[in-house]
Amino acid sequence: MRNTKRVWVAVAAAATVCAAVFGGIAWRRQRTLTPASWLRRLPRQDTLIAYIDFAALRRAGILSLLDGSKVGEEPDYRSFVQKTRFDYKQDLDAAMVAFAPSGKFMLLKGRFDWTSLRAYVQAQGGRCDNPLCRMTGSAPERRISFFPVLSSLMALAVSQDESAALRMTSPADAPGPEMPAAPVWLSIPPSALKPGSSLPAGTSMFARGMEQAESVLLTFAPEGPRLAARLEVRCRNEQDAADLSAQLAKATGLLRQMIERERQKPNPADLSGVLAAGAFRSEGARVRGYWPIERAFIENALGQER
Repeated sequence: MRNTKRVWVAVAAAATVCAAVFGGIAWRRQRTLTPASWLRRLPRQDTLIAYIDFAALRRAGILSLLDGSKVGEEPDYRSFVQKTRFDYKQDLDAAMVAFAPSGKFMLLKGRFDWTSLRAYVQAQGGRCDNPLCRMTGSAPERRISFFPVLSSLMALAVSQDESAALRMTSPADAPGPEMPAAPVWLSIPPSALKPGSSLPAGTSMFARGMEQAESVLLTFAPEGPRLAARLEVRCRNEQDAADLSAQLAKATGLLRQMIERERQKPNPADLSGVLAAGAFRSEGARVRGYWPIERAFIENALGQER
């Protein structure tokens, strides 16, 4: 989970860097694009796509949990905030990221201090050839490219291709998939769930069987004082859905038995406790799952002191 947290910090930081260069041009472009239209600009083949509505989480009080996390304690991040006057906890409204085989492709919406950010880009040795900017990331093979889509919407790519962001210049002609109605979601390619894939510890038993699915969607949304995670798997037929639902329920039951032998009852503050609380059902060719996520788990995942 700590690595995931750092990914989003890096996303936020990179977004602000790219935003600086085209401030003067972008302010004059006042169109509105919906997240559904963002999705049409991203690669989707064998690609994990993540979306976070930071503004919605901020309104729900979820984002405030980062105040005590170790994200804001890292010296490099504190220096970045000081030099650019950008803090993703306050200034980033939404992020959609595609983790494709050829690199990471991002669309980010937020509020930026263009002058400070432009100075930061120049200090890092970046260059701009209108309308595209390029700079080197944390390693020579990590080439960052970016350009403004709107005044508050930036397209950014991290890839070996120093011009990869240009792939997001225009949306695809074909209509994109329906946008999930949740502030946080992951569209997971079934290929990422095959045996040997890098999955979080304890989740491989739940991934088995989904590698043959047509699509896998995981959403997160506030539910009272906690979060709720919901799974939707589209299978090839009703029998596959029924089999997968039974398999997921069996894996959950086995996990509960293992926990009870060791700790008497599941702990909602760790991943095993969250997974053990899952419930599943099949509806036609679809499987739906549900996990409640307590505040204690979120705090632990973010590295807060309790």
